[in-house]
Amino acid sequence: MTEGSASAVLECRDIELSFGGLRALKGLSFDIMPGEIFGLVGPNGSGKTSLVNVVTGFYRPQRGSVAIFGADTTRMRPHRIAAHGVARTFQNLALFRGMTVLDNILLGRHVHMGVGSGALATLFYWVWAARHEVAHRRAVEELIDFMQLQDIRDEPVEVIPLGLQKRVELARALAADPRLLILDEPMAGMNKEEKEYIARFILDAREERNTTVLMIEHHMDVVTSICDRVMVLSYGENIAQGKPLEAISEPRVIQAYLGERAAKRHVGAAA
Repeated sequence: MTEGSASAVLECRDIELSFGGLRALKGLSFDIMPGEIFGLVGPNGSGKTSLVNVVTGFYRPQRGSVAIFGADTTRMRPHRIAAHGVARTFQNLALFRGMTVLDNILLGRHVHMGVGSGALATLFYWVWAARHEVAHRRAVEELIDFMQLQDIRDEPVEVIPLGLQKRVELARALAADPRLLILDEPMAGMNKEEKEYIARFILDAREERNTTVLMIEHHMDVVTSICDRVMVLSYGENIAQGKPLEAISEPRVIQAYLGERAAKRHVGAAA
């Protein structure tokens, strides 16, 4: 693979992924530029999460390449990709029950807590930990303020509503100080007010923390309001890419979501 574009945060080229005889991703290529909020949309089973799993190292493609900030990460393990400045949330909440909001967010700092190995590192571990814990807790407290979680900071995560749990998960991802933040359906199950809060926090993360975002999302009102560009997948293929309103108005996209008959009616009504 040639080195990725110096200006691209993420560069995917000709990604092919198969599970047995099932082709989950079919030659996908796209770039994400610094500061973009890039939406990944498509019907259920279209390959969105599979693509994110390739980008984050959970799946290895049979063909194609991935570059993050110009470095070839195609064969890297997830923890090494995370060390390149990548953090993600998952489609299903992955918070630790029995732990407080603050402690869940603090876990997001683990990528910054390496102390090395060996006797010398062990000898000085407690001195190192005492000095650095203060800095990590300060960073987490700033995030708690940023995400407006002050009133529940000491609550166990399992007793707070879903909308706030989603906010905690976003805060934990941001605790890693990612340059590329990958969100897998961050607004699933939320009401209108909760979606507006999360959308605002994503925009603020881009503006105030210089975070580039790749986001899987089904809520088209959110996609069209905060995404700079989108790519639409159907059965592992890229069927449209560009500005949100233009991409989701493509006939192939309408057909993928509504079915052929409904798509024809939609096009006829628009004519």
